[in-house]
Amino acid sequence: MIELSHIRKNFGDLQVIDDISLKVNEGSVTALVGPSGGGKSTLLRCINLLEIPTSGTIRLGDAVIEFAPGKKVGWDAVQKIRRQTGMVFQNFQLFPHRTALENVMEGLVTVLKWPREKAEARARELLTKVGMAHKVDSWPSTLSGGQQQRVAIARALAMSPRVLLCDEPTSALDPELATEVVEVLSKLAAEGTTMVIATHDLRLASRVADHAVFLEAGKVVEQGAADRVFGAPEHERTRRFVSSISAAVQSGYGEGI
Repeated sequence: MIELSHIRKNFGDLQVIDDISLKVNEGSVTALVGPSGGGKSTLLRCINLLEIPTSGTIRLGDAVIEFAPGKKVGWDAVQKIRRQTGMVFQNFQLFPHRTALENVMEGLVTVLKWPREKAEARARELLTKVGMAHKVDSWPSTLSGGQQQRVAIARALAMSPRVLLCDEPTSALDPELATEVVEVLSKLAAEGTTMVIATHDLRLASRVADHAVFLEAGKVVEQGAADRVFGAPEHERTRRFVSSISAAVQSGYGEGI
């Protein structure tokens, strides 16, 4: 389980996360949604400490870290958290000089020190899982955006993380390519993969997530079961956001936002 307690994050005098507490249960999928600048991606990056919270507490499995202004967090403590997470970025971030297979193998060989034969078998298994078995020897530059993102998902899964963190996984893709990624994430959700997804894409969020958190100005406005938050939100601000995004999708402009 992931538990965030009273997390705050400041960049200088700017407070971007303001006293957020959140629990993510094992096997669940949580969608972080809200307007741009609301704090979705920053909160997501706080979970695996790509951004170090200014204050609060993070618990991930047996690892617990307390943060306070001016308090330095040790590298070993950071690594205990990061080893339990896999990260999928908006812009794929594949190694351009490595094939799809080599991208997925990289962490297994260099970090976990697996023999290459064992790492290759695991990488092929994961590329098959995300529908990329036919592209194992392809370079990233020859792959579509949707294909690159599927390789990135396989790479994030290679280390068998406790939770998969996805930062706007479809926003760099056109609707057709985004559908490929939605299908893969839906499959992972059905298999019980724990995920936290920061996204504007309500199609993705409503299809994959069972819990939704609506953020604005660094605060939680509303959270609860995804079908309720998206279908019958309690707060007027959430209703306006859901309506505006839904209208944009129906008009053909919003599927990737």
